[in-house]
Amino acid sequence: MGNCHTVGPNEALVVSGGCCGSDYKQYVFGGWAWAWWCISDTQRISLEIMTLQPRCEDVETAEGVALTVTGVAQVKIMTEKELLAVACEQFLGKNVQDIKNVVLQTLEGHLRSILGTLTVEQIYQDRDQFAKLVREVAAPDVGRMGIEILSFTIKDVYDKVDYLSSLGKTQTAVVQRDADIGVAEAERDAGIREAECKKEMLDVKFMADTKIADSKRAFELQKSAFSEEVNIKTAEAQLAYELQGAREQQKIRQEEIEIEVVQRKKQIAVEAQEILRTDKELIATVRRPAEAEAHRIQQIAEGEKVKQVLLAQAEAEKIRKIGEAEAAVIEAMGKAEAERMKLKAEAYQKYGDAAKMALVLEALPQIAAKIAAPLTKVDEIVVLSGDNSKVTSEVNRLLAELPASVHALTGVDLSKVCASGRGSAACSPSYSEAEAAR
Repeated sequence: MGNCHTVGPNEALVVSGGCCGSDYKQYVFGGWAWAWWCISDTQRISLEIMTLQPRCEDVETAEGVALTVTGVAQVKIMTEKELLAVACEQFLGKNVQDIKNVVLQTLEGHLRSILGTLTVEQIYQDRDQFAKLVREVAAPDVGRMGIEILSFTIKDVYDKVDYLSSLGKTQTAVVQRDADIGVAEAERDAGIREAECKKEMLDVKFMADTKIADSKRAFELQKSAFSEEVNIKTAEAQLAYELQGAREQQKIRQEEIEIEVVQRKKQIAVEAQEILRTDKELIATVRRPAEAEAHRIQQIAEGEKVKQVLLAQAEAEKIRKIGEAEAAVIEAMGKAEAERMKLKAEAYQKYGDAAKMALVLEALPQIAAKIAAPLTKVDEIVVLSGDNSKVTSEVNRLLAELPASVHALTGVDLSKVCASGRGSAACSPSYSEAEAAR
């Protein structure tokens, strides 16, 4: 039995040992490996970058000037199987600091040896070349240890005898002198060149102004020609545009007319269908009910007519019957009245003037009542007279005029009737006065 070991990409796993005394070694990074119990051994080694700062103090250069140089190196263990095996053979079981110390001492030794072959100026002025030289010299040695130099740069260079500062001052003075000379010569050359440039500038300006004027004149001429051509083309385009617009408007109007014709035809068809529908609707909702109503009214009128005719016939029959009955009654009454009159006439004829006198006397109260009818509305009559005998004479005069009035009204002469012997009793003064008084 055994265990499964995993490892990340920043470290390597070394599995050694096996069955039957095998010396097989397995190198794994960023993966896993199987290790048997008791007979297999597992160890790990870091693959991370290690930063080193090699420092060489007071190392004499080729000119004998003591310099102190500090560099920065980035190194790591290589992952190729053969080189990783070499690194594990030399560094397996050591910590990272031990590995750094070994590589640092190697780099410092190569740095010290290279410093002795170069001058101060070469080291100070071309640091990149110096660092490249150190990297190229040290890379094979550290490579044989399975270490790769990723980068190496010079961080600092200085000395204790101010050689670099003196070198800088001398160089600064030389540079300053050359700079002053250069400035003076430059100013001189600048003045000469400025005058020449002004002359050339004026010449160029004059020529430029001339060319500008010529160009401007040509531009104006060309512009006028272009403007004229543009105006002509614009007018032609405007005219063509208006003409085309008129044509398009004409086409549009023609299309609108055709659309209106089609719409009108459709509207006429719709109106015709609407008329048919309305006609059918009127027939269904007005005409048929009207015809039914007219037929009903006609039937009612005919029935009413027949009723009126029957009623008229019945009324006429009723009137005829009533008329016949009334005629019979009138005839009977007339016959009775005639018989009565006949009998009365016979009685009158039998009694003669006495009968007449009786009729007149019977009629006199009625006549007097009719004459005195207006006087019924009078409460009292006051006769104004100063002589009482005159009232009596007036009454006697009225009585004397009575026969004449009766004769005028009835045709009966009371004086003649009273003259006959049979009517003496009836015409007595007492009777006459009594009747007159009544």
